[in-house]
Amino acid sequence: MKKRGKRARQARNLLVFGFVAALLVIIIFTSLGRKEFNVFHKLGLEVVGVAQAVSTGIGGYFGGIWTDYRELINVREENRRLREELRQHKAATSQYREAVATNVRLKKLLELRESLPDPTITARVIGRDSSLWFKTITIDRGSSDGVERGMPVVTVEGVVGQVINTSPNYAKVLLANDPNSAIDVIVQKNRVQGIVRGDSDGFTLHYVLRTSDVAEGDHVITSGLGGVFPKGLPVGQVSEVVRARRGMFQSIQVEPAANFSRLEHLIIIMKKSSLAE
Repeated sequence: MKKRGKRARQARNLLVFGFVAALLVIIIFTSLGRKEFNVFHKLGLEVVGVAQAVSTGIGGYFGGIWTDYRELINVREENRRLREELRQHKAATSQYREAVATNVRLKKLLELRESLPDPTITARVIGRDSSLWFKTITIDRGSSDGVERGMPVVTVEGVVGQVINTSPNYAKVLLANDPNSAIDVIVQKNRVQGIVRGDSDGFTLHYVLRTSDVAEGDHVITSGLGGVFPKGLPVGQVSEVVRARRGMFQSIQVEPAANFSRLEHLIIIMKKSSLAE
């Protein structure tokens, strides 16, 4: 009896297990036929979806960084190219302005040269003397060009100085504002005579009587006396007049017509004898 009861329970359990297994198979095939997903499929889909979303986000983030980097490189290259073009344009503009300015100076120099007594020769300043004792410049003309000691040197603005030394291809010019320089001049408005000497960066007008009518702003020109500078060349403009209570002469300061710190192109007034030689 006991054996028969045990076998009956085993058979019943097998029947139940078979029924459950069959039911599961039916459910699986039914769900696959309807293309539906069970809990495990849904859980797997959720995990895969999160992974794909994270992967897509990371890929998009780094892809955006790479795109921005490439665009930044392109912008840098474009900026470099534009800066180089701007530099070239600035250089060309500077050269153009310099060419125009040089052309204007040379045109004025030519006009001055035509008004001076022949012969004349143009020269270019190539050096300055840094000595504390003398104010001199070096020009690119020398004895092989007929330049001699004592010849006057002028520019468009006015008197510059005199040649004091020469070599075959170069010459040294003592500037008019050097204390060792002296030029016979007249006050243009009333022909009062005097001598200007270099005084630091300007001139001092000597030997003008206290009774002479000289005022600030009067123009001072070469007198033609002494046989060095032709008559009528600009020397400067009176900047200060002091009439002392005692003494015969006035104390007069003259602002030079020429800017001695910016000399570039000059004219040398030559002697006819030197040209003939």
